[in-house]
Amino acid sequence: MSIFHAKSGDRRLKKTQKLSLAGVATLGAAAVAFTVVPAQAEVQETQAVAAAAPAGLVSTGATKDIKASVTDQLANANLKAQDAAARLKAQQEAAAKQKAEAEAKAEAQQERKVAPAVSRSTERTAVATPVVAKSYTNNLDGWIRESLDIMKKNKIPGTYNGLYRNIMRESSGNPMAINNWDINAKNGVPSKGLLQVIQPTFNAYHVPGTSWNIYDPVANITAAANYAAHRYGSMDNVFGAY
Repeated sequence: MSIFHAKSGDRRLKKTQKLSLAGVATLGAAAVAFTVVPAQAEVQETQAVAAAAPAGLVSTGATKDIKASVTDQLANANLKAQDAAARLKAQQEAAAKQKAEAEAKAEAQQERKVAPAVSRSTERTAVATPVVAKSYTNNLDGWIRESLDIMKKNKIPGTYNGLYRNIMRESSGNPMAINNWDINAKNGVPSKGLLQVIQPTFNAYHVPGTSWNIYDPVANITAAANYAAHRYGSMDNVFGAY
């Protein structure tokens, strides 16, 4: 009987111990839950931390310390990233500015080199190509060529061959030739000069810029060519007395 009771007591003692331990655990859990109720967000974080930490070691103070530590670390990392980005941007801007200044300096130096060269080239061109008045020989060839240049400026048609052919027929190239025997001479107005022009015709068809002397070779040729252009279209179309 005594042995049976002892065993029975032992079993009862073990059940009591189990109940006591269960009660203590329940009270502890209730205490923890009651402690972390104030803020819903804090509850969730505390529960997450409590789930990860060993039982009996998680408390409200420890949770807050962990949260603060993580927040500080994130803030420090964010500040470091911002500082690194700012330094990188400043370095890039400084490099771009330095490059732009170097390019501007090089361009200015190139312009300074080119400007004097262009100026010297212009000066050399001006010196190398002075304006020289065209000259003509004082003979039949020179008179015809000068007359052709004046005729061109005044838009009077005619060619070297046309002028030369008629000059040789009318005066044989003598600028002082005069006809004292034809009808014009009998009427008191003899033909004169290289192309044997009478004075009224010379006066009417005189070309500006030439002499008013009917014996002047160039004045005589241009006036006669101007008259032939109005009457025949060109001295080239004249093959006899005109």
